[in-house]
Amino acid sequence: MTRTRRRQVGAGLSALVAILLLVTAQHMRQAQVHRETLYVFGTLVEIEIRGEAPETARAATAAAGQLLQELHRDWHAWQPGGTLGALNAAIAQGRALRVDGRLAAVLRRGRDLSCASGGLFDPAIGRLVGLWGFHADTPPTGAPPDRAEIAALLAARPRMTDLRLDGQTVRSTNPAVHLDLGGFAKGAALDMVAADLRARGIANAVLNAGGDVNVMGTHGDRPWRVAIRDPFVWGAVAAVSLAPGEALYTSGNYERYFEHEGERFAHILDPRTGYPVRQIVSVSVLDTDGARADAAATALSVAGPRDWPRVAAAMGVSAVLMITESGALRATPDMAARLAPVGAELPAPLQIVPLPQAQAPPACAGPGMGRQAAL
Repeated sequence: MTRTRRRQVGAGLSALVAILLLVTAQHMRQAQVHRETLYVFGTLVEIEIRGEAPETARAATAAAGQLLQELHRDWHAWQPGGTLGALNAAIAQGRALRVDGRLAAVLRRGRDLSCASGGLFDPAIGRLVGLWGFHADTPPTGAPPDRAEIAALLAARPRMTDLRLDGQTVRSTNPAVHLDLGGFAKGAALDMVAADLRARGIANAVLNAGGDVNVMGTHGDRPWRVAIRDPFVWGAVAAVSLAPGEALYTSGNYERYFEHEGERFAHILDPRTGYPVRQIVSVSVLDTDGARADAAATALSVAGPRDWPRVAAAMGVSAVLMITESGALRATPDMAARLAPVGAELPAPLQIVPLPQAQAPPACAGPGMGRQAAL
């Protein structure tokens, strides 16, 4: 072999080695997984980041954890020291209070979502939540509240439409309003965390709050795949592959409830009656907005088996799976197209329910409560 040929072969081998090292480095980068788990908003929140250097992923999850802890403290309606608790005290006394920008934004968003739902999702019924004992992280015990107490709270008619915001200054025209953001706090918080991760250059991540999920990017060379829990037995009803930026949220009455004299009382309350919802076991909503998916899952549970398609259309969600207390599965066409059986088939026949054409949004936005407020 000539000297020139040896140099050519050597150069070729060097180039091949460089390519192999580059491919190996890229594969190792893609395979890197960093996970952190926190306990906030009454549940375990897992953050998984893929394909980032360990120091980058650690810094991002540390910032996300700090943000979640701050939101848990400031948005908690029942623990002292939080901004929301101070706001509720001010409302009860007829005073206005200036809050931070994040809380002001989430209140605007909650007001808009409540308006779109026709009041079926309403964070202003915190006193009713407390009366039933569902304000604590552990389920209540004993008998349900007295009917007269429930009737008195309903007569006071606390509504999110009672809130008025002037910039970051909040007041209420009704002192009976007691804000409890539990119906969509997880969704709003995970939306904020996802935005922060994107700002830090994180491309592929999943945020899982007790089965409610926001995803970014992909899981390696495939989409993130999320299971929808079977509310009757241990296992899953179906799985959904999520596109980048999508969120899947489920509201159900199979975890937080108490029983008294053979009757079950679940934590999802109907603002119209003051009592826990019946007939619906769980509602799952697939959307690109975690706060809206979270709030809609609650509102559709309250709407019930007949009215939920109208409410879904009004709230702007198109992919919904509802499971009734009899085990029936009802899905919109958009959700049905995304469901994949976990086993050989779905646990029950799937009824496809088309959504009606959305009507004009209700004109219930008060001063300073524009519908386009962003988190």
